[in-house]
Amino acid sequence: MVLEIIDWIIIVSFLLVSLFIGLKFKDKASGSLTDFFLAGRNLPWYIAGISMVATTFAADTPLWVAEVIKKNGVSGNWLWWNMLIGGMLTTFFFAKMWRKANVLTELEFIELRYSGKAAQYFRKFKALYLGVFFNTIIIGWVNAAMIKILIIFLDIDYQTAFIYIAILMVLIAIYSSLSGLLGVAITDAVQFILAMTGCVILAFIMLNSEQVGGISGLKEKLPEWRFDFFPNINGAKSDIGTFGLTIGAFFSFVAIQWWASWYPGNEPGGGGYISQRMMSTKNEKHAILATLFFQIAHYALRPWPWIIVGLCALVVYPDLPLNESGNGFVFAMRDFMPTGFRGLIFTAFLGAYMSTISTQLNWGASYITNDLYKEKDPLIESTQKKLVLIGRIATVSIMIIALIITSFIDTIDGAARFLIASSAGLGAVLILRWYWSRINVWSEISATIAPIIGYTISKFILAPLFEKSSGLGNSFIENEGILLTTTLFTTIVWILVTFLTKPENDETLKKFYLQVEPQGAWNSIRNKLSIPKTKSQIPSLIICWLSAVSLTYSTLFLIGKLIFQDYYYALINLGVFIFSLIILRYFMFHTKIFND
Repeated sequence: MVLEIIDWIIIVSFLLVSLFIGLKFKDKASGSLTDFFLAGRNLPWYIAGISMVATTFAADTPLWVAEVIKKNGVSGNWLWWNMLIGGMLTTFFFAKMWRKANVLTELEFIELRYSGKAAQYFRKFKALYLGVFFNTIIIGWVNAAMIKILIIFLDIDYQTAFIYIAILMVLIAIYSSLSGLLGVAITDAVQFILAMTGCVILAFIMLNSEQVGGISGLKEKLPEWRFDFFPNINGAKSDIGTFGLTIGAFFSFVAIQWWASWYPGNEPGGGGYISQRMMSTKNEKHAILATLFFQIAHYALRPWPWIIVGLCALVVYPDLPLNESGNGFVFAMRDFMPTGFRGLIFTAFLGAYMSTISTQLNWGASYITNDLYKEKDPLIESTQKKLVLIGRIATVSIMIIALIITSFIDTIDGAARFLIASSAGLGAVLILRWYWSRINVWSEISATIAPIIGYTISKFILAPLFEKSSGLGNSFIENEGILLTTTLFTTIVWILVTFLTKPENDETLKKFYLQVEPQGAWNSIRNKLSIPKTKSQIPSLIICWLSAVSLTYSTLFLIGKLIFQDYYYALINLGVFIFSLIILRYFMFHTKIFND
């Protein structure tokens, strides 16, 4: 056992604070489903934004980054860095419309945008698929990562660690079922500050240890390619994989994946708990600012402590095999943090874990309650209070199912890659359904099913075929051929289905247009409503989107170059940052981005 009395005092105090927050906001979450699942639509942008960042900082995330660093160096992070492009698209093209839609969940949007029995059944199917099946798998692999941390950090066996996880999940279910999203968001803010503080301290102590010897020592002890921000095009081989990403994989990430694939927290067009946070804000302006803050903090500010620890772990624990390289992060927590600080870093990971689990429970329960159970248009107060009770029961039920699923979860990186590839192509429909009236419910249904078929064909037929005919099977996989072919297959399928099926009826499209006021290809609906055509905001939105992407990447690279003492390129990135900030600020505040 590596924890002393002072460490346990810190940990227990944190758990009590989390429970206190749940009890404190219980009454504010009990009035209606909107209060319970959307915090009464009254969250300020900074609370909603921090909650988004905290939720995506799960216990498994730093461990996964350590695995990426081991395999591909810093450039391997493009597997998720690319998603900034889609995240900023959500910020400027969708955040405002999600808030205007005035729906309780993203699945309720299905029956706002589409009509008929197909939309009703599709909504219920997705409630079960995403709210229970998919959600419990996510919770399961987060639990698996936390169990790994407990086993190594506390030197306990799997059974004991599982019991600890069960106790933690009960605590999380209590405070999240009592206080709803409001309590979850407030605890997220506390947990995120703790999590980042702990990771920054760990990175600083480990980097300046005798084994590493500061930045100069780190750069002397590791090959230069480990520090590259972009992939090595030559793709030199080693016994652990490719030195840097292949250029094909890099192209797939930055040109295809960010818009094509569905992934929790990075859904094209927004979705999941990100759309939940956007819909919970005070107004459209707060929705935009919350999402903008999330993208900058998530991609530019948060990764560097994880990357530094991951690089240092290569020096300190060089013999860790690739499939156990994430353990290096946990070993660093155990071996380098002194008493007191050790309790802090452990509490940081508890906070990261609890913020993710509480969000997943609340988000999943919202689907079960609002999209699967609820009758249409409940109006009376007693019904609302009953639905809140159902929401609390659903929260506990999802917790129990997730605990059962946890014992079957094995890999983190493999699960993440599977989710990205097996949803490839769906993202285009999730984006276009807001901007093209011809998209119908069958477009989205086919785009949901087709990636599974496309992934199966690519993985089990095309890859072996390439290997057999030309010996390029491994190259096909390394260059993300599965992602590319699945995206192409899905795109062909949903486009064909769209034009072979009828458009949505005019009444549904009119209602949607009046509610959301979308831009893009809606001229026929505007004409039927006798609404005069106005100047499009899309050019201004595009400039905001691109300048915000540039600003965030330049911030990410600026911080990295300063850490690695590469001051020439740091200065270049500073210039890009300033220019991008000026452009973004002008188009956000001197155009009609916030107000029509």
